[in-house]
Amino acid sequence: MFRRIFATALLAGFLGGLGISIVHEFTTTPIILHAEQFENKSNTVDQKSSSKQNALLILAHGKAGNAAKNGHQAWGPANGWERTLFTTIANIITGVGFSLILVACFSLSEGTVTGRAGVIWGMAGFGVMSLAPALGLPPEVPGALTAELVPRQSWWFLCVAATAVGLWMLVFRKGVVWVIAGIALMALPHIVGAPQPARIGGAVPPELAGHFAAASLVTAAIFWSLLGWLSGTFWQRFESRS
Repeated sequence: MFRRIFATALLAGFLGGLGISIVHEFTTTPIILHAEQFENKSNTVDQKSSSKQNALLILAHGKAGNAAKNGHQAWGPANGWERTLFTTIANIITGVGFSLILVACFSLSEGTVTGRAGVIWGMAGFGVMSLAPALGLPPEVPGALTAELVPRQSWWFLCVAATAVGLWMLVFRKGVVWVIAGIALMALPHIVGAPQPARIGGAVPPELAGHFAAASLVTAAIFWSLLGWLSGTFWQRFESRS
């Protein structure tokens, strides 16, 4: 069983991460590179006025962070093949990790899991990991103003956990009480509200930020659909060999 789980996750995660890296090159990557042009122009001004900035206003992906305060610049991959390589590696690692979660759900579920069923599981993963948190914390283009990192991460984990449990109640439990409880739990993080910056803005035009948020969600949907199909397909194929 464990060999089947890890073999499925490795293959599906590798192919899914490789495939979505190709999609990224034509969707989100051009937007990020365009946004970084605006961000780089404002870095000098931001560094000079950093001592006067509100602590709740943090430039998303900004380079004037702790490294700048310590007198040196943090390392980052250069644009071109180096950046593409590291992005692809990160996507593959992410794909393997998410595929492990999907395959673990496969092993706990009843019935036969196929590629088509895997797509449904994948879309559930998209709703839990990407779509629901985006309602409070939409994908951030480089150069956008955001709240502090720790509160945003805490709210994101709360939203993911509440959405996952609430969705489980709706799908795998019967009865009006379970339905009401699931909907209420899924709505709880949004009632609490995600941490927001004191003001909205940044160096990047809002049209570009909106385009990036939409492209990121569509790309995430493609990624989870592909990962679910690959995970379900390999899970079914390895069933006869286990």
